[in-house]
Amino acid sequence: MKEMAEVGELATFKLPTGHHIPALGLGTWKSEPNKCREAVYAAVVEAGYRHIDCADKYGNQEEVGEALKAAMETGIARQDLFVTSKLWCADLDPMKVKQALEKTLHELQLEYLDLYLIHWPVHTTVDASRPPSKDQVLPLDLNSVWREMEKLVEEKLVRDIGVCNFTVPKLEVLLKTTTIKPAVNQVEMHPGWRNDKILDFCKRHHIHVTAYSPLGSQATDELHDPTVTQIAEKIRKTPGQVLIRWAIQRGVSAIPKSSSPHRIKENMQVFDWKLAAEDFETLSSFQNQKRVQDGYILFINPEEGPLRSLEEFWDGEI
Repeated sequence: MKEMAEVGELATFKLPTGHHIPALGLGTWKSEPNKCREAVYAAVVEAGYRHIDCADKYGNQEEVGEALKAAMETGIARQDLFVTSKLWCADLDPMKVKQALEKTLHELQLEYLDLYLIHWPVHTTVDASRPPSKDQVLPLDLNSVWREMEKLVEEKLVRDIGVCNFTVPKLEVLLKTTTIKPAVNQVEMHPGWRNDKILDFCKRHHIHVTAYSPLGSQATDELHDPTVTQIAEKIRKTPGQVLIRWAIQRGVSAIPKSSSPHRIKENMQVFDWKLAAEDFETLSSFQNQKRVQDGYILFINPEEGPLRSLEEFWDGEI
């Protein structure tokens, strides 16, 4: 399942369903208003990207949709694109799943999604604050929500379904009752947070992993890490290219975010070379491992609960 297939300049990974997910996509989280459209168009039309990752919660799906429509008007076929979106926490109700997808499809101006993911395994009210009060976190009937996700596949509104930010225990619970297994688990992953436990579990259970924040973050600043920059200088690549290539060589797809057309093109230039074994191993051996996108602001309320600590929220995987 993890063997890459070459498709022109873009490599893909084969999902358990037989569909292919591009090894590199453009992330749109925190993509600036009025710049997201330009970034997506540049990625698809000018740089050759075929995977665009978005989400209802990002608030920019209309811009993504406008860019995709413009890209297809240049002759790029819909079937050659891979579009991912996500079901937000307030919609983790069996009665809301299809309605949420229909809103996303309308904003993206598409008839179907290639991949639809549960954004976080937490059910909140629509008006949930940050952090939520105890009455703004609702019981999550994951099995019923997943059944509605499966129906979207059966109705051909979605080609594949999956999850984001799921731990091993949460995946174990989900896998007990699925008819359609999650094809993808999208998680934070970079040398400063390898997420080894979830990657190993997903490999054993034939669930593809997509790395978000593959370049680290301002907190880890891996683009300026001395080890990363030293390797980049040695092989005459950029630190971003080194980090993306590291992810792909682990057998995971990556969705770095950028609004710069130059950087978007630069990030694509990772398929005609490989990291040497010693460089790959060096990047895989960072001692200080820390989850950065930990959801603390979104979900943790130490005083009221019900989620009082990151240890509890991540089932010890921190």
